[in-house]
Amino acid sequence: MTNLPEHDPLPSPPPPGDRKSSETPSGSGGSEPSPDISDATPVPAANEGAEGPATLEEKIVASIKEVYDPEIPVNIYELGLIYKINIAEDKHVVVDMTLTSPACPAAQELPVAVRRSVERVPAVNGVEVEITFDPPWTPE
Repeated sequence: MTNLPEHDPLPSPPPPGDRKSSETPSGSGGSEPSPDISDATPVPAANEGAEGPATLEEKIVASIKEVYDPEIPVNIYELGLIYKINIAEDKHVVVDMTLTSPACPAAQELPVAVRRSVERVPAVNGVEVEITFDPPWTPE
């Protein structure tokens, strides 16, 4: 025969008004306790609490994504017209971009729209937009 160590008796359940769980009806007609979530720490959703892009480059990309090709309803970043974004230590930004074709009707307005968009990003200290057709843009 095994001797069990002595221990304190199990605590009595709290009176109904002091319970940390509430009774909810179950599918069988009875009731079952539901957990008390009042002390639970909420889990933030993805990107919740974020105040937008964190780095200067992410802020610049976000601003460029607001510029759309007037003939195609897609922003020029997703369209692949932005080849490179260089940020100097003094926060001067150079954007290398292309156009859908050398004869693009928006050839004058898109680079200006990109420059203005990037200039609005806080901390940017000047913007240059360089147009290149090397490599040529393709819709892939």
